[in-house]
Amino acid sequence: MNKIKVLLAEDHTIVRKGIRVLLDAEDDIEVVGEAENGQEAVDQVGQFMPDLVLMDHTMPVLNGLEATRQIKKWFPDVKVLILTMYTTEEYILQFLRAGASGYLIKKTAPKELVTAIHAVCQGDSYLSPSISKTVIEGYIQQSQKIEEKDNYEKLTDRERQILQMITEGFSNREIAERLSISIKTVNNHRVNLMDKLDIHNTAKLVKYAIRKGVISLDE
Repeated sequence: MNKIKVLLAEDHTIVRKGIRVLLDAEDDIEVVGEAENGQEAVDQVGQFMPDLVLMDHTMPVLNGLEATRQIKKWFPDVKVLILTMYTTEEYILQFLRAGASGYLIKKTAPKELVTAIHAVCQGDSYLSPSISKTVIEGYIQQSQKIEEKDNYEKLTDRERQILQMITEGFSNREIAERLSISIKTVNNHRVNLMDKLDIHNTAKLVKYAIRKGVISLDE
């Protein structure tokens, strides 16, 4: 029997370990890796090639939304299932547009999580029953609209990551060290993303990042 290979991406160790215990009890599921942030998740997908990534929303260095975008860009066959506390319609729609196959609320019963993993790996989509019907209808309507892209969509993957790190309080030097690039390169990305967003100070960047769900005040 081929087991479903799952990668866990969750920055809270106790939550991640608890999920692992739950999934390890399933005969047909194998946890192949654990990531503490979105960047680790992207890197480990390339290393372990899981069938599915169980992805948290709010994580340091690279949030779950951007990690999902990158995984679906570079590894389109890998399924992404979101497990989060957030029920905001905008967040859900962003993840679905980014390529996630399912969206679960963390208060979900353990049995439902296992059911969702099986459903997604069989090619179906899965949303927690607690997510309202209007969310699904809103997604369908928005998918049918032809509209101008938000300026956020103009940012490159690297610019989005640096946006998150700036708004998390990292200095240019700290960002350069974490991403193994030069301070000059970080500054160039910073200038470019501010120009694209037409935002030219850090305070306004933080407000923008919170509004877009890049970072959260709840963590």
